[in-house]
Amino acid sequence: MAKQTANYGRRWYAIHTYSGYEENVAESLQQRIETMDMDEKIFAILVPKEKKIKIKNGKRKVVEEKIFPGYVLVEMIVTDDSWYVVRNTPSVTGFIGTGTTPTPIAQEEIDALLKRMGVDEPEFTFDVQKNDPIIITDGPFKGQQGKVSEIDEQRGKVKVLVSMFGRETPVELDFLQIKKA
Repeated sequence: MAKQTANYGRRWYAIHTYSGYEENVAESLQQRIETMDMDEKIFAILVPKEKKIKIKNGKRKVVEEKIFPGYVLVEMIVTDDSWYVVRNTPSVTGFIGTGTTPTPIAQEEIDALLKRMGVDEPEFTFDVQKNDPIIITDGPFKGQQGKVSEIDEQRGKVKVLVSMFGRETPVELDFLQIKKA
């Protein structure tokens, strides 16, 4: 008896996984596709990631972060067989959709996601202006309040006036070390 009645053809679907197991699911699924000869129904597996800038120990680091933790995207033609192979992959909790029928993801969303993933250098935009009050979130002045005196967008730095010993002292910080007060 066929359960998968909706025939969308070759489309992208989201599968829910245990968080932190996205890569394992992608690997296991790839092996299952090969051993069960499903490469004519399941075409691509994607764990969406993007590069982000983080500050650790006062230094900028570019890290890869999952865009949708707990989800893996699969390009496939849904049939009873292909659905079964994906659904019974270890750590997969199910497809996104109603009941047992997966709902395909709109191609525009996939295109936007692929474009977002293709960005080599993460952009950093910051919404402060001169004289804005800020709070320092990292470094030796963490927790102190200050006022923006200069912004250097090219270098990703900001000069902040911090009150020390009764006078305002300029401190150069990274954009990621401050937040609006």
